[in-house]
Amino acid sequence: MNLFRDRKMTDGLNRMLDDAIAGRFEEGNYDESELSKLEVKWKRYLTLSKLSAQKIEEERKSLKELVTDISHQTKTPLANILLYTQLLGEQPLDEYVMEMVEEIRRQSEKLDFLIQSLIKTSRLETGTFRLFPEKRDMGNLAEEVKKMAEAKAEAKGIVIKTNVAKEDGPSFQAVFDEKWTKEAVFNILDNALKYSWEGSTVFINVRAYELFACIEIKDEGMGIEEEEIPKIFGRFYRGKDVRNEEGVGIGLYLARQIVENENGYIKVISKPGKGARFQVFLPRT
Repeated sequence: MNLFRDRKMTDGLNRMLDDAIAGRFEEGNYDESELSKLEVKWKRYLTLSKLSAQKIEEERKSLKELVTDISHQTKTPLANILLYTQLLGEQPLDEYVMEMVEEIRRQSEKLDFLIQSLIKTSRLETGTFRLFPEKRDMGNLAEEVKKMAEAKAEAKGIVIKTNVAKEDGPSFQAVFDEKWTKEAVFNILDNALKYSWEGSTVFINVRAYELFACIEIKDEGMGIEEEEIPKIFGRFYRGKDVRNEEGVGIGLYLARQIVENENGYIKVISKPGKGARFQVFLPRT
């Protein structure tokens, strides 16, 4: 009799688990009067797990809608502020007023950048963005990222040089999403320009390994202390030596999130006063 009861209880638990794994678990499908205390507890646990999963999904959808609303609601006011600032800057104003107009423009652009970065971060963290990885040319990626940064580099008197390793031939491919990966690498390059000295050189080196292709951003700037390297990819983290520099501390965080979602990784090699090397490894297959 006990054997029959134990077998019945085991079958009931197995059926609950099978239904839960298949996503069709419903509390009303089980007759509580026919279950032992253990079965009842197990049923409650699965019910709460399902409710928790549903709540997480609802919160994810709600957050996505909120982020979309913020994007739409702030886009027009910021665009208008920048437009009126530009119009003011074209007027015959005295030097003091012109400085204030320029500061309004700079802060507005910073706010716009921060809002867009937060939107991208939210999309990455909630899984509401999609990657379309396919085989693409790494040399082209390096050249396109270089073009995106040339204006800033020229304004600061920094030279950007690209180098695709000759042993890899004129070009080689890796698997990545063009749009998001370009943004990730540009964020690293922009960071290198931000913390490099005027008149220095930033190198974009591309080479291939057996399983991964690597695009490296190498600068001659201030470098990073060893204990800070694990922290620099944190959201809004600013190193103790660069807190007074321009930036909000989100570019490297976004870069790592993007690359890891492509099954790649980022390696950092640096010493204070001797520049930094950021190596982005992307899968070749």
